[in-house]
Amino acid sequence: MAFASSDVLFELDRDKITFAIGVGPVAGVDPAAAWTGQGLSALLGKSCLEHVNAALAALKPGVRSAPIEVEVLAGEDRVRRAVLRAFLLPDLAPFVSCAMAWQGAAYQAVAPKTEPLLDARGLLKRLGALLAVGGTGPELSVDFLEIPGLGALDEPHRKAGARIEARLQLASIGGISAARLAPDRFALMRDSADIVDLAEEIRAMGLAEGVNLSPVATRAEIGRAEAAVAVRTLRFALEDCLKDGAAAGDRFSARLQRTVQDADRFRAIVRSRDFSLVWQPIVALDSRAVHHFEALSRFGGAASAPTGPIAMAEELGLIDDFDLAVAEKALTQLRRPGFGLVKAAINVSGASLADGRYVEGLLRMTAAAPDIRKRLMVEITETADVVDLDGANQRLAGLREAGIKVCLDDYGVGSASLTYLHKLSIDILKLDGGFVREIETDAKVRTLATHLVGLCRDLKIATVAEMVETEGQAAAIKSLGVDFGQGWLFGRPTETPVAAAPATPARRKGEVAGWG
Repeated sequence: MAFASSDVLFELDRDKITFAIGVGPVAGVDPAAAWTGQGLSALLGKSCLEHVNAALAALKPGVRSAPIEVEVLAGEDRVRRAVLRAFLLPDLAPFVSCAMAWQGAAYQAVAPKTEPLLDARGLLKRLGALLAVGGTGPELSVDFLEIPGLGALDEPHRKAGARIEARLQLASIGGISAARLAPDRFALMRDSADIVDLAEEIRAMGLAEGVNLSPVATRAEIGRAEAAVAVRTLRFALEDCLKDGAAAGDRFSARLQRTVQDADRFRAIVRSRDFSLVWQPIVALDSRAVHHFEALSRFGGAASAPTGPIAMAEELGLIDDFDLAVAEKALTQLRRPGFGLVKAAINVSGASLADGRYVEGLLRMTAAAPDIRKRLMVEITETADVVDLDGANQRLAGLREAGIKVCLDDYGVGSASLTYLHKLSIDILKLDGGFVREIETDAKVRTLATHLVGLCRDLKIATVAEMVETEGQAAAIKSLGVDFGQGWLFGRPTETPVAAAPATPARRKGEVAGWG
């Protein structure tokens, strides 16, 4: 009768279980089959085994032990709390009879060397490091947990907080992808196949430590994708969400879902070529004659550049397909009647130069039309870093050998630096519009621009100033020795190239346009 309220009974011969019956720690575990013949070390966690052995050694015949709190192993890294009582009955000696009553639900054990939780920025950094992962990864999700009161636990209950944090870290991808966003708010990257209810486990863990917690969990699904793309998606949404402070679970979930949808729409736009190109003239400052046109992409008839979608595509690793689609559409238009011998510049993100795919694709598209190669220039935009400058320069050399010119766009802001001029062989450098906007009013800007233009002249690199809107700006940049200008003063983007400035001299029949 003493064992009537217990969940499981077993008998020990010294430290080996000779008999067991009852309800196991988790569904499907039968103590009679799983425990019989095992030693206590295979049953109990190390943290409580020494205490139990000491209590058993002190047993007197006919005396029941005091209740002993134990952790019973219930699978890989999983334990369940229980209360153990032991009896040494005189007629059964030396066998020890034991009764065990379960306490709360099963939860995962705390690893002794669990990595500490990251903060929000640390999680972003960790996600950035995971971008090197290749191949197709698992279906990923981000779990957010609000655990009210966890950050304000008093000293006797701090252990509960540490155990809960360790549990979150163990549940995350790689055991290193969980973060504390606020005292009571956490985020962790998980395999979507892991359906363990963390909120319920944390509630049970709190109760086992005498703390009443009410966790609320929110899951944001990413879906199956390239591992790097999935991680990039997480990072992009989280960084965007953290601009205004720590991300709440429901807010981040909505932002992540929108990012996934935007990425899917962007892929669809690229597949269907559902974007347009407009053409803006670049003129020679000494004659105002049109030198070439820049092809600018537009989505859905928008008048302005698609800065947001492009930044997203660069961050998510989707930009190389778009850059090739832009090149394809520009080349198609350059072959149409009415485009004549127009010279054209097309944009390519620095991210697309990370491997040879873009350069190989462009050379393949122009292989049958070497005359078009001589009318083509690629502009490397500054919005994304060129990570491997030496490798990128080797790839760009293939374009230049084929007759395609190379321009470094928006120099003076973003990623571009003197290292770019050192490492990349280019034909033209485009000064960012910020120089032009302040060239007449800011002496420091004028000094910087003067030295930059002089440096390019020494390196035999032509210069273009963009965003020229007034005659005063045009005169100022011309006085510095800038070769070409681009901006509304010389012509706005149009659907077909329009020579708003004086036309170039007539060409001989059959002559191929070049960049000289």
